[in-house]
Amino acid sequence: MVAKPYRRDYDTPRVPEEDPNVFYPDSDDEPMAENDHQRRALIDISESLIHHYDDRPDVYVSADIFVYYEMNNPNRNVAPDVLVTFGVEDRPRFSYFVWREGKAPDFVLEIASPNTWRRDATEKRDIYAAMGVTEYWRFDPNRGQYFRRMLIGERLNDSGDYETITLTETEGALTGYSAVLGLDLSARDGVLRMYDPVSQTWLRNFREEIAARQIAEERAEFAEGRAQTAEGRAQSAEDRAAVLERMLREHGIEPPNGG
Repeated sequence: MVAKPYRRDYDTPRVPEEDPNVFYPDSDDEPMAENDHQRRALIDISESLIHHYDDRPDVYVSADIFVYYEMNNPNRNVAPDVLVTFGVEDRPRFSYFVWREGKAPDFVLEIASPNTWRRDATEKRDIYAAMGVTEYWRFDPNRGQYFRRMLIGERLNDSGDYETITLTETEGALTGYSAVLGLDLSARDGVLRMYDPVSQTWLRNFREEIAARQIAEERAEFAEGRAQTAEGRAQSAEDRAAVLERMLREHGIEPPNGG
């Protein structure tokens, strides 16, 4: 007896119109990234966004996950490096199905690599526009070697075409505002960072978040140690004063302000 494939695409309920015999793979056995530059950028950016929306159960952030955009056709898929969708449940998924979720991702970011950058700028761009992805960004960690610019942002207009988002260049940083995310995206020296203009803080990646927590814990321990030291000193001073008071009374002298 041959075992049937484990149909993990059922983590999101199918709709009645779907063919129950169609199987949607959740992996193509391809590596997540081609090189360390792409891998580091993918992890840092996705983890920063996951942490930023951690308190939003209606925001889904993922990286390198299959997005199926045509019902009953498993060949119609694309795997964005980073995606963000508002208005859907934040939970783990094996794949993202546009018709099951009721909408396409709102934000997609592709990170340039030697074998993908051409498709990012052409075929994928057309796919995302047809899907209705509101904002499509491309980042080149190779300092513009492939896209000619480190950062490119586009927003879907009412006609269903992408229009370029204006970027500014200041002190070597190329920066643009994502209205979808409510964040500034800033590329400099092959690194993409995101800035929250409301809280006026830079989003932290996973390593920075761990470092920040360690610093906070160390500061708390230091403050607690200082408080304990101060308390110990106060107790020692009080003990010494009590000894002096007793000695004075033994000699018939009432201590100043004594009781």
